[in-house]
Amino acid sequence: MKNLIVNADDLGWTEGVNRGIAEAHRKGLVTSTSLLANGRAFESALEVARANPELGIGVHLNLSDGSPTAPAHTVHGLLNSAGNLEGGPESWLLRIAGRSLPLDEVEREWDAQIRKVREAGIEPSHLDGHKHVQMLPGLFEVALRLAKKHGIRAIRISHEESKLRSALTSGEQNSGVVLKQGVQARGLKLLARDAREMADHAGMVTTDYFCGIAQTGVLTREGVAQLLSNLPDGTTELMCHPGYADEELRQTNTRLQESRRAELDILTDAEIRKLVASKGIRLLSYRLMGDVG
Repeated sequence: MKNLIVNADDLGWTEGVNRGIAEAHRKGLVTSTSLLANGRAFESALEVARANPELGIGVHLNLSDGSPTAPAHTVHGLLNSAGNLEGGPESWLLRIAGRSLPLDEVEREWDAQIRKVREAGIEPSHLDGHKHVQMLPGLFEVALRLAKKHGIRAIRISHEESKLRSALTSGEQNSGVVLKQGVQARGLKLLARDAREMADHAGMVTTDYFCGIAQTGVLTREGVAQLLSNLPDGTTELMCHPGYADEELRQTNTRLQESRRAELDILTDAEIRKLVASKGIRLLSYRLMGDVG
């Protein structure tokens, strides 16, 4: 059986992102999303959740953008001079290597993010990470502990399979971006090579396959069609970033701007939806993974 989770990252970032994710769910392939607890449009994201009860909603663990969810004085080691979360995986990895990243503060902040989502009435379907930060050494263990604490039974393992990366690649894409992000994907796999075994030991549900890192921001209709035609047996997660580039998004430092609308168009394309049906692909969310036969 071929199962596919199409997870839209960044719910809660801005109103335009929320609107695009909701549309990609109602009219397209998106079955799952992950919510930024400290996103600018968190309240709007809750409206999306209430209006779309079949949309699985996870927590998008964040160390890179926005104000902290925990009291600032309790996580000061994670904040810049302006009092915000800041940095990408490379900077966090350097701090981990130098033993200057306070893991207790990471756990406190992520715990606050999960609690904020739950207190808003959402029982998270899974955990994943903004910029895949949950996959860094030491941080995956933190995510597993918090999942167990909050009764969350699934976690994303960002191990992109090379055969799926190849399937998603099309001639229309920016080859330089795909190559660079493909190297990052391989790096993540090396850094967290024991993640699947750790998740299994913790009793966590994971997908068999994951893809979408190399194509972040350069996803194409042809690439998605190739992926669907070559989807392996088991459960695969396709990570995506649909949305609308509103003024609020343009004021942030994300490079994913107009690409969000392009992904929305792909994910709601009638021929792509027909291809899913013709290939007998079952669309799932993390919340429904336990029902897979």
